[in-house]
This record gives sequence, C-alpha cells and structure tokens, in this order.
Amino acid sequence: MPRSIVALALLVSVSISIAAHAQQPRVLVFSKTAGFRHSSIPNGIAAIKQLGQENGFAVDATEDAGAFAEKNLARYSAVVFLNTTGDVLDAAQQEVFERYIRAGGGYVGVHSATDTEYDWPWYGRLAGAYFNGHPGNPNVRTGSYRVLDTTHVSTRGMPARFSREDEFYNFKSIDSTIHVLVEIDETSYAGGTNGAHHPMSWYHDFGGGRAWYTNMGHTEATYTEPLFLHHLLGGLRYAIGTPGSAPR
Repeated sequence: MPRSIVALALLVSVSISIAAHAQQPRVLVFSKTAGFRHSSIPNGIAAIKQLGQENGFAVDATEDAGAFAEKNLARYSAVVFLNTTGDVLDAAQQEVFERYIRAGGGYVGVHSATDTEYDWPWYGRLAGAYFNGHPGNPNVRTGSYRVLDTTHVSTRGMPARFSREDEFYNFKSIDSTIHVLVEIDETSYAGGTNGAHHPMSWYHDFGGGRAWYTNMGHTEATYTEPLFLHHLLGGLRYAIGTPGSAPR
C-alpha cells in the first residue's frame, strides 16, 4: 500500500479518535464536607469513575470549591454532589452553579447532598428536599423500598419492591416539582416521619437543567451493590442528558 494512503488512513483514524474523545461527556464529582464526613466517599468516587469507564463518560473528582468557576463548569455535562455536608460553596460559587444549571447543566445528589447548603434556598429546590433527621441506635437499618416509576432510565428493570440496608433520611421542604421514583415503606423499619409516601429517589427538570437525587449511599457497601449501581448510572445518564435517557 502506498505510503500516502497509509498516512491518510492513520490521519483519519487519529481524527476520529480525537473527535470521539472531544464528544465524550464529562462529569464532576464534588465531595467537600463542612459537617459530618461519610467514610464511603472514596468508595463512591471509585464507583462513579468505574461507571464512567464502562459507559463512555469521563469523571473528575474534587473537594476544591474553586472548581465552581464559569470556564471550568462549562466542561461538564453534570455535577455530582457526593455526600457533601454543610456550607460548601461561597456566594460567588453559588451564582456560577446557578448559571450552570440555567444553561442546561445536570445535577446528581447522593445521600447527604440534601444535608448541604441550608441557607441557599435555590439549592434546596434543586436537590428537591432538605435532610430532617434519621433513625438512631442504630442509624443504619434494613427497610423495604417500592419503585413507583419503572419508565425512568434510573429505575428501568428494577424490581417493584426490594429490601436493603442503609441510613434512611427523613426530609423537610420537599419541592412540589419532584417526580418520585422510589419510596420507602415506613412500616418496614422504625423512625420514619414522612408518612405513607416517603420519597427516597426522585428527579425533576429544574431551572433549565436536570436534577436527580437518591438517599441511598451512606454505607461503603452501597457502592458495590449491582442494584444501586444500576440506579446511580441511570441517574447520571439522565443528568448528563444521554440520548434516550429522558423520561418517557
């Protein structure tokens, strides 16, 4: 084969590879804490990175709130608040994140993402609710979940009911726009305060962007559970805006 043809073939191959890489979605995992710190954070980061490797999206992880800068956030299709707690962004960073969502960005909240930024009402509406306590002695219990919507990418293929061990949050300031995907049966454990329909996972279109949250994720073991990883991957796909992930 003539050298010119070989060179052209190599150039085309490299160009395709570069184009594919440029089009690859990118996710930022943010896990800064200003309150309780979950030992499962490293497990969560590792799990999301593995999901990215297996499903075609790149993952960066940081605890530096300085990442919430206009040019930097523009690189990401979605931002994951992984077991964040307390006041983790300053006023300028909050404004940047609001603009990011208004421009069509995605948000994923995991577990104590709802125990975050109580003095920033916009964030509470984005996340969908705020933490309002959990059972104690022990705080980790086994409970029974109900899947309410099997059409969403994060719940397709999940069983109608399943049991698992975790720390079950009670919620306050639940936003009226959330679409609940999974709820927990309060009769299956002691300490629930949200009644017959106690939300655990949900999503909503919010302020121009997409937001998905799950209360699952307190324990280190969570991040090796196939059912949870399936659920989380679907939430990430929805937040990223992966074709075919929009609710039917």
